[in-house]
Amino acid sequence: MKNIVNMLAPVSGDSVKISSVHDPMFSEKAMGEGYGVIPSDSSIVAPVSGKVVLVASTKHAIGLDTDDGLEVLIHMGVDTVELNGEPFDVYVKEGDTVKAGQQIATMDVAKIKDAGKVTDVIVAITNTAMVLKEIKVHEGNVEAGDPVATASLFAKGEKEPAKTKNKVDFDALAKDIVKNVGGVENVDNVIHCITRVRFYLKDESKANDDVIKNLNGVLDVAKAGGQYQVVIGPAVEDVFDAVVDHLGPTFGANNNETRAQKEPAPKGIWPKTKYYFSSLIGVITASMMPIIGLLAAAGILKGLLSLIVSAKWLSDTSATYMIINAMGDSVFYFLPILVGFTAAKRLGSNQIIVGVIGGVLAYPTLVQLASKTSSVQMNMNADFFGLPIHVANYTYSIFPMIAAAWLASIVEPWLKKHIPATVRMIVSPLVEVFVVSAIILVIVGPVITLLSSYLAMGIVALLKFSPALSGLIIGGFYQCLVIFGLHWAVIPVVANQIATTGHSALNAIVSATMVAQGAAVMAVFFKTKKNIGMKQIAGAATISAFSGITEPAMYGINLKYGRIFWTANIGGAVGGLLTGLFHVDMWGFAGSLIGFASFINPKGIDSSFTGYLIASAAAIVVSFTCTYLFGFKEQDLEENVHEVGKVRLGSREPAVNKG
Repeated sequence: MKNIVNMLAPVSGDSVKISSVHDPMFSEKAMGEGYGVIPSDSSIVAPVSGKVVLVASTKHAIGLDTDDGLEVLIHMGVDTVELNGEPFDVYVKEGDTVKAGQQIATMDVAKIKDAGKVTDVIVAITNTAMVLKEIKVHEGNVEAGDPVATASLFAKGEKEPAKTKNKVDFDALAKDIVKNVGGVENVDNVIHCITRVRFYLKDESKANDDVIKNLNGVLDVAKAGGQYQVVIGPAVEDVFDAVVDHLGPTFGANNNETRAQKEPAPKGIWPKTKYYFSSLIGVITASMMPIIGLLAAAGILKGLLSLIVSAKWLSDTSATYMIINAMGDSVFYFLPILVGFTAAKRLGSNQIIVGVIGGVLAYPTLVQLASKTSSVQMNMNADFFGLPIHVANYTYSIFPMIAAAWLASIVEPWLKKHIPATVRMIVSPLVEVFVVSAIILVIVGPVITLLSSYLAMGIVALLKFSPALSGLIIGGFYQCLVIFGLHWAVIPVVANQIATTGHSALNAIVSATMVAQGAAVMAVFFKTKKNIGMKQIAGAATISAFSGITEPAMYGINLKYGRIFWTANIGGAVGGLLTGLFHVDMWGFAGSLIGFASFINPKGIDSSFTGYLIASAAAIVVSFTCTYLFGFKEQDLEENVHEVGKVRLGSREPAVNKG
């Protein structure tokens, strides 16, 4: 029958009805109907065919969605979340498609028993009320992959049954959770991931673990990373929404996109600075993550194109070059639009409107206007209602759009409150685009440009004072400028050096920092063994950085995991120092490893090219070694953010796991 699904035993052992498993959350059917197997073996197979939608960070649970509409949770052991994944090996990842009977994991039954835990393997249909008419479970001894249950599903359009007494009341559950974590006054902040409501509590000792664990709808309680985690399962968003509503309006944002409470910064100048800087870096990396793969691909394409041109296989004035260059360069040229969209999602403002503001900054007429200023000094090249302003080139820029998304998150609620609903749909976007764009163009952009101009003058003075010292300092801190878009100060200096002398020592130092960033993510690539997704990002980011595009490395990995950024900067400092000591010059703009031809003197290979090879090799060795030994360990991937929650800039940004 079309509406009958045969479900298999997930493991060899004795099959039982779900009411007989040794976990009250499942036996009381709070997570839905299903069945269990008391295991006699370690091999876990898929009970149904479907797509993997959840692999718990502690490896004890796997979620599947089937083509029939079933949402199936395989839960290995009782309270095994506390074992931090030690007894389990999982062979699938989220997004994989599995066949019924396919091995998906193993569990060490002896290790679970030694830890004093129950070994029941439970299969629960978590959307029972929506799809399941009834389930028949065949009890007795089974082998993994044997048919053990028959699920009858509602036909399409068939009326759903009335709610049973086991149906979770999310409002009541939220009220009980908040009460037993110490009340509203004990909650500092609350976020959620794919299965857990995660609290930051002022006093964790006030939480009543036993009561919360036994609430109808709660799977478990966990504590990690300063978070009090209430494990809910697939209904986590419903429970989270109810928790936020119960906490009151001060915890909700002014729209439905953002749900985190602002938290006061710590006291003291240094703690406040560190706190806000950490929040800002979190917002920047989270805003960049959705487009890291695209940036890496574009960087690799641009690097290959540069190599082809250097080899004289293609002219940089040909139409073919222009078309391929547009393919690689468009993502960077229109980066303000992409970052505007992702940053708005992160900060809770309207993504389309902020994306349009990004389009304003990248608008060709403004780019052309900005190009009229070639001097290192900031010149007033335009006016706005008679007010002289400096219009900068915002293509390739990130930080101005972070500021725009933050401003939009403040402007939007105010407009919503003060503009009548009858005209809000038209007037609100109009006012928001005008106000935020004007603030960025008139205030934020010029401030960044002014800072850049002073930095440029300082860099020029430093280069004249000592090539070696300038190489050390610029090599160590150049990528810090990239974060805030201040690296644009370097471009006019490089252009001026090449225009007047035909070569640039400063660009050679910058090249060493690119090589160092690439070497750092290369260390992550080689040290990562289990996390295939991170390995893929690290591999692509390595190639991109060696091709002269460091954004995927910077925002995808190095900044995100803190220490890696600084071990990469150490490599950059060493490479920059040697670049200065050997008086390395560049006769072109393309740097990093792919730009080796730029280091060849048109008059013939000299010591500059040799110095480039030595400095690049040193940057790779130092950056790779420091990162491999001190900057990264694979458990960082479990402690840092995998799924980014939406927060306001300035609110606490915890690192969270999926699970």
